[in-house]
This record gives sequence, structure tokens and C-alpha cells, in this order.
Amino acid sequence: MAESYDVIIIGSGPGGYVTAVRSAQLGFKTAIVEREHLGGICLNWGCIPTKALLRSAEIMHYSDHLKDYGLKLEGGKVSPDTAAVVDRSRKVSLRLNTGVGFLMKKNKVDVIWGEAKLSKAPSGDKLGEIVVSKTAKKPMEPQPPVPKGIKGEGTYTAKHIILATGARPRALPGIEPDGKLIWTYFEAMVPKEMPKSLLVMGSGAIGIEFASFYRTMGADVTVVELLPAVMPVEDAEVSKFAQKQFEKQGMKIILEAKVTKVEKSANSVTAHVEMKDGKVEKITADRMISAVGVQGNIENLGLEALGVKTDRGCVVVDGYGKTNVPGIYAIGDVAGPPMLAHKAEHEGVVCIEKIANFPGVHAIDKLKIPGCTYCSPQVASVGLTEARAKAEGKDIRVGRFPFSANGKAIALGEDQGFVKTIFDKKTGQLLGAHMVGAEVTELIQGFVVAMNLETTEEELMHTIFPHPTLSEMMKESVLDAYGRALNA
Repeated sequence: MAESYDVIIIGSGPGGYVTAVRSAQLGFKTAIVEREHLGGICLNWGCIPTKALLRSAEIMHYSDHLKDYGLKLEGGKVSPDTAAVVDRSRKVSLRLNTGVGFLMKKNKVDVIWGEAKLSKAPSGDKLGEIVVSKTAKKPMEPQPPVPKGIKGEGTYTAKHIILATGARPRALPGIEPDGKLIWTYFEAMVPKEMPKSLLVMGSGAIGIEFASFYRTMGADVTVVELLPAVMPVEDAEVSKFAQKQFEKQGMKIILEAKVTKVEKSANSVTAHVEMKDGKVEKITADRMISAVGVQGNIENLGLEALGVKTDRGCVVVDGYGKTNVPGIYAIGDVAGPPMLAHKAEHEGVVCIEKIANFPGVHAIDKLKIPGCTYCSPQVASVGLTEARAKAEGKDIRVGRFPFSANGKAIALGEDQGFVKTIFDKKTGQLLGAHMVGAEVTELIQGFVVAMNLETTEEELMHTIFPHPTLSEMMKESVLDAYGRALNA
């Protein structure tokens, strides 16, 4: 007899494990299937370890600017210890991976280790069925050990099956990563030595974060972007400002260009870069990072046989994670963009609470999902860009406030950046907020809360912000939109 559950979740990334915890809290008998490592890509190879690397880069940056703070280092210059930087990053991931295992145990969620494939969909009183086989995919090294007390291969049944299988790096034909000269974010996270030169293909969040890290660590970095702006999903003003800062740091950025061909030698790669005018420039670097996006892990799950609808490599769902097949759901990256860990977590909670008929559940509003890029300077945003608001025919007010007019930013030595807010002129509704500068990834949530509470400009103006803080710029940007800025 197959072991039966109320809910089985396939994938233990941020979306999967958070959904499992909430499922158990709601009283469901719950299991989670994982083939590689608890915590998924985010905790092990994505969000968390990259932030550990970037923290090392940040300290490196400050050590190179000690004199700006009235300090001096006698006896030599600080240099990166590559092995130690990577080791610290891996230890941060291991700590969180272990934490996920603890949460599963604490909430009595069964962990099933292996590859899952759906063999039957839930139908009426009949349970859905998955078959778990031994993991075939070789995981990246180093990785955390397989947790103890887990279940393994076999057949399992459930009333509800939630796909949380995440995504993987997209590869372009002829420019496939090889793990040695052409990296994905996996290899870029565990370099055996720092490359002296690096070519980054793609300037989205992943590409620009690694470009920022390696540039700070001393590499000559060139970024090639197909579109006319770096971080093309961001507001145009933010993108232009960030590009100037990157270039001041010594980064070379080539826009409206594409890598058409690569040639490999023993320890370098030469990229043929086609420019906007059709001319081709050859760029040689020690290593190349392919950061041209990700695609959902939908293969080998049995979706086609069950008639689960997919589109462009992702599972098609409604606002509650429901697929077109009753009893089968999808959340997180596999359910489509924006492919962000916090979106996956919220999506999972919404999905399981809807299954449980929990009161007050709302479909996810993608316009209120913040985006953060942890480069230097940081970039954060939520809602409509100025261009999109205008394209939608909205009559808007736009406010801006610079870091250079903020006392805390000046005291920190971080006076480059700005906060931008966009309001509906008629209603005072906050339509979007966009930031670039130090610690803006920690500030953006204030505007996310404001948007969720449907706060108007009047309420934001009447809010008292503490002084001296970077957050004061948020209020000043609102005031500026209405011609009332006080400090600029």
C-alpha cells in the first residue's frame, strides 16, 4: 500500500518548504519531495550564498577606502583569499539548509528523497499518485549531506500535489556553459581562483550581481546586454544612474549587443560580440558567465501525460496556484515570472490556504512584488515604472530625492543614489517606487507595505520618519512629488 498524505509538495526551495510548514500548521498530513538539497537553489546556490559573497566584496571595498573614513592600514593592502571567501559562503548555506531540516522535523513534515514523477492526478475521491525514484541528477559540489530520518523510493498518494520544482539557468545554443570556461551562477559561486578578466552575458539581477562582485574583487569585467539598458526591467532613470556608477568602478558595459559565437583556449574564452551596427568585436576573458535567464523545471514530471498545461517552459496557473488539472498546483519559479524567492513563498502560502478554505485569502498581485538587486549600488523597486505608468495613460506626479541631500547617507560615505516615487495625480495612489543606492533593498519594503494598505500621498506625508536615517529620503521623495520637499 502506498503511503497517503493530504498534501505532497515536490521541491523544497523557499516556496516548497514554506508551503510545507503552512500546510502542517493548517492540520494537513504533509510530505515534501527533494532530489538534491533542502532549501533548493535559493538557500544553497542562489539568494543566500551570493549575498555572503557580496558581503565579502563590500568589506573589500571599504578596506580599499579606509582613508575616506579617516583610517589607515599599515603594513600592506587587503587582498581576497578566494578559498576562504567561498568557504564562508558555503557555511552560510549549510547553516540555513540545516535550519530547513529542523523546520520539517518540528512541523512533522515527512521528507522524501528522490526524483518525483506524477503518475495519477487526484480525481473526485481518488487520490493523486507520485512515484519517487533514486535521484539521477548529480548535485553540484560542495553540498550539504543528505538529512537523516528521510523516506525514499516508492509510490505515494495525496489529495493535493503542489509543484515547487524551481528553475535552472537557461543556455543559448552554441554558447552552452561547460563548467570550466563558461560558467552559470553555480560555478561563479565557487571559483577555485579569482579570474583576472570576466565577460558577463546578460545584465539582469544574476548577471549584474556577479559582475559587481568580481569587479570589486579586482577582475576586469565586461557586461554584454542585448537590450538598450542594464537591468532592463528597472525604471529608466535608475538603470542609467546604475550604469554610470558601474562604469565609474571600471566595469565595461556594452548595450544592444549579443554574443554570437565563442572560441575556447586552454584557460580563456573569446566571445564574438555583434554590436548594434552589425560590426563584430572579439573580447577575450579568463572566464565567461552566462546569465541570460532561467527556465522552469517542468521536464520528467509526467505533466504531459496528465494534461497539465504549460507555456514557455512554465506551468500555467491562476492567482491561487491552480493548474488546469484539479488537485495539481504549481508555485514559485516553475509557475512563471517574476522568478523571485519571496514571490514563491507568498504564492505557496496563498495556494495552501486556498486549498484549506482559510478565510481572507487573496490572489497574488504581481504589481506589489518588490524586486531587489544586490549589486553596488543596490537597486530596489515595486510597482509601475514611470514609462509604464505613462504607457497605461495615467496622469502622474513624480518625486525624486537624492542621497547627496541626506545626512545619514553623507555620514556613511554613501551619498550616491536617489529615491523615486510615482503617484496617480487624481487619487494620490502610490503607483510605483524605485531606488538606487546603499541599503535600498532594506528600504523598499516600506513602500510595499504602503501600496498594500492603499496608502495615499497625504498619509505618507503625515508619517514621521526617524532622523537621521536613509528612510527619510522616502518621505522627501513623496514631498517632492507635490512640490514640498524640505531638504533639497
